Amino acid sequence: MPDRAPQPVDRQLPTDEARDLISLVRDIARQEIAPKAAEEEDAGRFPREVFTLLSASGLLGLPYDAEYGGGDQPYEVYLQVLEELAAARLTVGLGASVHTLSAYALAAYGTKEQQVEHLPAMLGGGLLGAYCLSEPSSGSDAASLRTKAVRDGDGWVLTGTKAWITHGGIADFCTVMARTGEEGPRGITAFLVPGDAEGLSAAPPEKKMGMKGSPTAQVHLDGVRVSDDRRIGEEGQGFAIALAALDSGRLGIAACAIGLAQAALDEAVAYATARRQFGRPIADFQGLRFMLADMATRIEAGRALYLAAARLRDAGRPFAKQAAMAKLHCTDTAMQVTTDAVQVLGGYGYTADFPVERYMREAKVLQIVEGTNQIQRMVIARHLAGPETR
Repeated sequence: MPDRAPQPVDRQLPTDEARDLISLVRDIARQEIAPKAAEEEDAGRFPREVFTLLSASGLLGLPYDAEYGGGDQPYEVYLQVLEELAAARLTVGLGASVHTLSAYALAAYGTKEQQVEHLPAMLGGGLLGAYCLSEPSSGSDAASLRTKAVRDGDGWVLTGTKAWITHGGIADFCTVMARTGEEGPRGITAFLVPGDAEGLSAAPPEKKMGMKGSPTAQVHLDGVRVSDDRRIGEEGQGFAIALAALDSGRLGIAACAIGLAQAALDEAVAYATARRQFGRPIADFQGLRFMLADMATRIEAGRALYLAAARLRDAGRPFAKQAAMAKLHCTDTAMQVTTDAVQVLGGYGYTADFPVERYMREAKVLQIVEGTNQIQRMVIARHLAGPETR
């Protein structure tokens, strides 16, 4: 049988430091993440020890300032790290992306005092974050959230329920958006809530189609008290902070989607070149060769799209439209490529003996999280044609 072991992605990285970083990530992925991925996903086990290792290795604060324990890496590099992690196990890649999203508000809008006090532990101290925006009755319509924060002396009391929270129940800190004023987006404020705060609890994790190792749960705030120095930004600025965070977070989802798609393509190519039917490898048949070619092309296009958006961000230029495009294209690509990978493997692809059925189940959620792909199309269209008329 031909030996067609997957080759590492040929990455165009800007510095020697970035190349060393990718080598480190690949070593961790190969030795610590990939070998246990299938077993632990099947068991629904969250790999907390992997995140402790990532934190100790400086991989959970890559795009943030070194002054506070970050890695001072451009998004162009950080996203390619996420892609490598997601290719080994989506629970890890997505978890790293969500953690980075959770730290964004404080890193971008916090005071110097807040950043000095909290960011080092958040970025390199072994902590894990959760981003709490969505609610049971406000998903895509996040501006209608109902969780309230009421002033109480020199602090705030938070009451409400957040939904679909990655790391819900296990996070060490939560970035929470709560209503402090009028209805609509101008009445929302951001808060940094400790994971062990009195009154903070989580429902049992959701029973999901995929990503079973990554806990997703409702988070309940029952009279949670926080001091005013845990308010991030100005009162009423929370929704703007949330949207800015999501622009960057969508690039993380795009990179994770391409990592998952690349893992599925690698598996399909390895199988197609080894599996023989009618006396020759099935990769010899034109219909299957064309399918593999289309899969690879979609992946390369998605990678180029998310990197182009990242370079705009790194240059300080507007990138919201390109982030929405990247999230839309890359997650649709992941769904298509993982489905095609199951088809390449035929009956074997539909069994848990091969990872492509898991990849297909995992890909679906990427079209939903951090703004459904229908929302991404709305964002893109607004940039092209202006706001909808009413």
